[in-house]
Order: sequence, then C-alpha cells, then structure tokens
Amino acid sequence: MRVRTILTGILLTTSAFAQLSSFPKPSYFRETFGATQTKVELKEPVKLKDFVVSGKLELNLKHFLELVMANNTDIQIQFLSLEIPKNNILAAFGVWDPNVRTSFQTTRSTQFVTNNAQALDSAPVGSSLKTLNQPYSLSYSQTLPTGLQYTAAFNGTRSSSSSVVAGSYNVNLQTDGLALSLTQPLLRNRGTYVNRIPVMQAQSNLKVSEFNLRSQLLNLVNTAENAYWNVISARETLRVQEKARDTAAEYLKFMQQQLDLGALSPLDIYNPKASLAAAEVSVSQARFALVQAEDALRHQIGVDLDTEARKLPVELTEAADPGSTDSMTYDREQEVQKALATNPAMRSALQRIDVDDLGIQSAKNGLLPNLSVVAVSTARDRGGAYTTTALVPQFNPDGSPLLGSNGRPVVITTPGPVLAGGLADSLGQMFAFGYPTYQAGLTLQLPIRSKAASAAMGSAVAQKKMDALAVRNQQQNIRLQILNAVTSLEGAKEQLKLANTTRDFAKLNLDAENEKYNLGAEINQNVINAQQQLAAA
Repeated sequence: MRVRTILTGILLTTSAFAQLSSFPKPSYFRETFGATQTKVELKEPVKLKDFVVSGKLELNLKHFLELVMANNTDIQIQFLSLEIPKNNILAAFGVWDPNVRTSFQTTRSTQFVTNNAQALDSAPVGSSLKTLNQPYSLSYSQTLPTGLQYTAAFNGTRSSSSSVVAGSYNVNLQTDGLALSLTQPLLRNRGTYVNRIPVMQAQSNLKVSEFNLRSQLLNLVNTAENAYWNVISARETLRVQEKARDTAAEYLKFMQQQLDLGALSPLDIYNPKASLAAAEVSVSQARFALVQAEDALRHQIGVDLDTEARKLPVELTEAADPGSTDSMTYDREQEVQKALATNPAMRSALQRIDVDDLGIQSAKNGLLPNLSVVAVSTARDRGGAYTTTALVPQFNPDGSPLLGSNGRPVVITTPGPVLAGGLADSLGQMFAFGYPTYQAGLTLQLPIRSKAASAAMGSAVAQKKMDALAVRNQQQNIRLQILNAVTSLEGAKEQLKLANTTRDFAKLNLDAENEKYNLGAEINQNVINAQQQLAAA
C-alpha cells in the first residue's frame, strides 16, 4: 500500500511539474505581473559615418544597398511583419497548456437553537450554536497532443461547530477524495497528427510570410537601386546640359566677336542668345532634378534622419557607361526555369497548397463522429479530530426501562472519547486507496447531419482549387515577366549601340556645320540646331 501511495504521488508531481518549465523562474513573474512596456525606442541610422570621405558621403552600389538593408524604414517594417505569424505558432501550442484551478471559501454562522429540530448533542435547546464551514478544491488538467485529456482533482471540506452552553467543540475534516479522470477520443481528434494540424498550418503560414517578405524585399531593393541609378542619370544629364550650355556660350562669344568686327548683322545675334538662354533653362531644370533624385536616395538609406549626415553631399562612384554589352546574353527558357525555381512569389503560392491540404484534413476530422472513452478513479477518506457518541438507555427508580410517549424506551446520546486525526490522517487514508471507486464508459456524439462540417470541407476543397489555379497563374506571369525582361534587355543593348552611333554622327555634324559657317556657306541657325541635336543625342 505504501508503494502505491508513493507511485501515485510521483505520477501527480511529474505530470504537474513537467509542464511548468517557466513557472518557478523569476521570468514567469516578471512576464505575468510586471508592467507592460508600451514605449518603443527607435534606433538611429547606422554605418553612415563609415562611408564619409573628405566631407562627402561616397557610395558605390554595394555599399548603398548595404545601408538600405540596415536603415530603410520600409524594410524594417517588412521584417517586423514576421512577428505575427511567429506568435501564431506559439498560440497554436496553447491548446496543450496545463491549467491549475484552486478555490477556497469560508462561511461562519451563529444561530440560536429554539426547537428540537435544530438541537444537537453539543447544542441543546436554548443554547447558541456557532458553525464554520470551509470547502476547498484543487484541480490540474491538460490535453496532450494525442488528444488525451486528463484531470486530477482534490476536493474537501473542513467544518467545525461549538456551543457555549454545552461547552463542546467538534471538528470534522471531510474530503471528497482524489479523482483521476482520463478521456481519450477514438475517432474525432484522435492521434498526434490531427491535433497538430493547427500548429502545422501556423508553421506553413510562417513560411508563406517569409516568401512574401523576400518578394517585398526584392521590390524594395529594386526601388532603392533605381533611386541610385536615377541620381547617376540626373548627374549625367546635368553634365550634358552644362556642356551644351558651354557650347552655346562659346558660339555666342564667337558671334559677338563677329558683330563687334562688323562682319555680322545685329539681327543675327538673337538666335545665339536665345540658344544660350534655352541651354540655361535646361541646366536649371537638370540641377533641380538632380537635387530631387538625391533627396530620394537619402531617404532610401535613412540619411534624412541624421541631422549631421543629411548636410553632406552625396558622391556616387558607379560609372554611367556600362561598357561592352556583348557578354550580356541570356537564354530565355533557361532564365524562365531559374525564375520558377527561385521566385519567392512562386514558392509562396506552392506553400499555400500545403496549407490547403492541412485544411482539408482538419475539415475531414470535423466530419467524424465524436467517440471517446472515459475512465475515472476516485479515492475517498474521512479524517480529522471528531467526538464519538454512545447511546445510554434510561431506567425508572424501580429499575424498569423508562418509556417515552411513543411507548419506546428512552435513550440518551452521550459524548464518547475524542479520536485523534488531522490533515495527515486524511491524506493517508486517501492515498491508501482503501475505498476506491472506478468508473469507465464510452461517449458517442453522432451528428445525423453536420452542415457546418460539410460546408467547411467544401470550402477547403474549393480553396485548394483556387490556390492551384493561382500557382498556374503565377507560373504564366513569371514566364511573361522573364520573357519581357530578356526582350527589353536585348532592345536596350541595340538602343545603346544606335545611341552611340547617333551621338558620334551628331558630333560630326556639329563640326561640319561650324566649318561651313566659318567658310560662309552656312547660317548660324543650322549651327544652333546641330548643337541641340548633339545635346539630345
């Protein structure tokens, strides 16, 4: 019997403390009872000073993208978006969290005994009776991943009564016993796999969020890289416009010299002046466009958040000339297959198919009847300090039995010896399992028709079909995007070659127009047109 008591205590202790990995630690109390910190402290931009050279923020494309990943606010928001699906995984494990519930009540009352119905051996009629009732309970319950639900409950009541007149005091410690209850589903919610479906769904949704994060990061990095090249484009445009202005200024100076020598009519000086004014307008527009492009670039790397770094000029070291483009050759189908294998949007669409499969399994589980086997074991006891009683018959003076009005012998209840006991005695009786109760049974819930479960199954199947079509649509879109990108690249290569040829011919044309004008065979308007054509080329 002692061995059985020890084994029962070990079982209860192990089942309780196996799940309390954080309860005894100080971190549990800090998390549960500590004040919630709602203040958010944002960090300042980092690594900016690492690229300051001679009072300028000097960046190549690699260093620029490094600062974008470290300081861009949109990218930081995207990274934080993963916290919600991560917390959803933790919440999915919550169905297996253990629960401990305890209660204690105390009721004290004083009443005046007025009749025999209220009278007790310790409180006769005419006395005051004081009672104290203190019920208590403690239970521990948990659901295991296999679907097994178990509960260990302990209930009891401590009661006491006293009478001033009788001078008696009685204490009674009554426990309802220790009850162990086990419920194992046999059809619905049976097994580890079906009970872990919500966890697996949450994990798959996290993977979907990770793929979506990669897709968003690619878009944001692409936007940032475009901002970098927009600055270079605006810078080169400003240089071209400045050269066009200098050319127009030199031509106006030459025309002014001819006017001063009397070789030119005063009416012919207005075209060069108008050309120079138009060139100045183009330079002004290019300069402000460059300022706007640089502000957008500073926004991408968080320079606008630093009061000191925002004043620094930006120097981009990447060259505008891409060099030879002959090595830029790509196989269309090979690039399509590579994109289908690595594109985050494609992988996200495929991952949703896995989520749909889990949803169908969960809906199938909801269609099953709910059949469970229940086993309950209860151990009872009675303990505490209490007074025994004895029945003493009454006799007449002649020795004959004293009879009452009903004709029966009169018997008086007298207090007997007090039996020792207490909480230890009560628990000892309970864990000895001297008077156990065992119960077992089956519970069946058989829905004649479950419209909600049927609808859930239909929706799950329809969702998988939609996501399968979404995968096909994504494949088509990716193929089209890659083919368009390769075609655009080939077209850009040809345009670049033609643009170089056009620029060279425009320069030769300007030289020819200048030579013809110096020989007197051309008017100045054609020279100005040649200058503008060269700037455009």
